[in-house]
Amino acid sequence: MPVALASQLREGTKKSHTMAENTGFVSCFLKGVVDKNSYRNLVSDLYFVYSAMEEEILGLKNHPIVGLIAFEQLNRRNALEKDLSYYFGPKWHEEIKPSRSATAYISRLREVARTEPELLVGHHYTRYLGDLSGGQILKTIAQKAMQINGNDGLHFYEFDSIRNEKAFKNTYKAVMNNLPIDQAIADRIIEEANLAFKLNMNMFRELEGNLVAAIGKILFSFLTRRQRVGSTEAVPA
Repeated sequence: MPVALASQLREGTKKSHTMAENTGFVSCFLKGVVDKNSYRNLVSDLYFVYSAMEEEILGLKNHPIVGLIAFEQLNRRNALEKDLSYYFGPKWHEEIKPSRSATAYISRLREVARTEPELLVGHHYTRYLGDLSGGQILKTIAQKAMQINGNDGLHFYEFDSIRNEKAFKNTYKAVMNNLPIDQAIADRIIEEANLAFKLNMNMFRELEGNLVAAIGKILFSFLTRRQRVGSTEAVPA
């Protein structure tokens, strides 16, 4: 008998979700502090992660469990390629490489696809449902923070093949709730989803160094400018 996996995943990953939102990079992002260089590095990492996940899921389209959640409408690789072209130029393939944390993430995706394919459901839920749920909010924040007009560099947040996001999410959750799995497999998927959050947090933490450096430069420039202005004002006319 199928288990209610969608609701179990929501409850079972609440703590991980909160922890991810409280990482320095995400916390700054949500507050509108977005460094363009750090952001483009995130886009690069996401490209490698989604490429690996979508490749593995495509290869498992006939799998009795994974095949059921292989919604092509959710695929992000093509959208990320457009964004990479915007941030790195037409030769973006030559400019990017995965970070250490992204490489570890990809290795885990490859491993479970080979050994326990059903665990990919946990990764799929963690990434795609989160992207679909908060995408427009994050897009608006990024647009304002990086002063971007239109969708340039932000195609990642656009799901052109999904006209009604609410209806699609309901369909997605219904499929998840009716996957042909028992509770033992559900528990393993939830455990894997929490690992997926951890792997994402590792990517965010690796990006924090660039973000802190960027903020430091801005602050240093601001303080230096104030000192120069102050020194000029102190000189008698």
